[in-house]
Amino acid sequence: MTGEVAVLGAGMHPWGKWGRGFVEYGVAAARAALADAGLEWRDVGSIVGADTVRGGYPGYVAGATFAKALGWQGARVASVYAACASGAQAIAAARAQILAELTDVVLVVGADAAPKGFFRPAGGDRPDDPDWLRFRVLGATNPTYFGLYARRRMAVHGDTVEDFAQVKVKNAALGALNPYARYRKRVSAEEVAASAVVADPLRLLDICATSDGGAALVLSSMEFARRRGVVEPVRIRAVSTVTPTYPNTVLDLPDIATDSAAAVEPTAGTFRASIARAAYEEAGVGPEDLSVAEVYDLSTALELQWYEDLGLCGEGEGAKLLREGATAPGGRIPVNTSGGLASFGEAVPAQAIAQVCELTWQLRGDAGARQVEHARVGITANQGLFGHGSAVIAVR
Repeated sequence: MTGEVAVLGAGMHPWGKWGRGFVEYGVAAARAALADAGLEWRDVGSIVGADTVRGGYPGYVAGATFAKALGWQGARVASVYAACASGAQAIAAARAQILAELTDVVLVVGADAAPKGFFRPAGGDRPDDPDWLRFRVLGATNPTYFGLYARRRMAVHGDTVEDFAQVKVKNAALGALNPYARYRKRVSAEEVAASAVVADPLRLLDICATSDGGAALVLSSMEFARRRGVVEPVRIRAVSTVTPTYPNTVLDLPDIATDSAAAVEPTAGTFRASIARAAYEEAGVGPEDLSVAEVYDLSTALELQWYEDLGLCGEGEGAKLLREGATAPGGRIPVNTSGGLASFGEAVPAQAIAQVCELTWQLRGDAGARQVEHARVGITANQGLFGHGSAVIAVR
């Protein structure tokens, strides 16, 4: 086990479509996190920004962009890009600096002003980029992949469109209780079924939107937290950022083909399962210890897959777990108490940080009407392009 770091502050800018720049959202979230921690910007020894991807230069150097907006004060700076796992990679970088005793306090910030519609690669010809290739060669948008994955679950495990709809129903009910969520309206299974087909079998309400938003965390050494009088802070105990293992026999975005398994036996588990396994091993806990989980629900079907990848149930049992109510409020392991991406939409660099914000509030007992009773251990999970996966385990 490695050392722990304290979460002294968590802050967010509400998700939505606000028509302003990502810097404004990130600065608002950063100031909220600093206020939550009872610290000033001048108290921060380092800032790590989770990068957005735009044609404009500032999005690629988010750490310095946010530092300038907050006011140059000499802090160390780093910028991290790992697609949807950018926020967790930023947390990992901040944690490493603290454990290396380079600084006592690190501010982690991610924010985005997302385009309308689905995400697509930036312009230009890049035939060595699998993300570019799947659009140019296959015309396979993200919703296409989500639909194919849902079809696979239906064929292999017997999931139904009604199961997928119930994921949205659950998450929308929780998002309705979250002041930072973009969509704060409960929906019924009938409303999901009546929404437009996007990529059969998935409807519009099965797939998350693209959004503007921001999230930030203030992390510190345990000694600094004690000096500040924070006796029992939420602690980050593990951050998993593993890559796939050859042969990788399950298609994941943006790949359009798997590694060959003709001469090599497939690995015992999938890439996504290995993300959680590494986090559990580092933290010294298992799925049976969890109180709450925040997972990357790009689509309703993918949330069911994460249940299995996190070890909350056996392979093919995700829908059964949902039907039993185990992942709903009051269940054995509530999942996406924030409302998930179903209620927020994607603000790519911010979403993994936002997941840890939700864990922080749950473990503190500050989640209001969404609160899980006696929450002590939480996990996040998400996956970015090009073999970027992440899971964060927080405890109290």
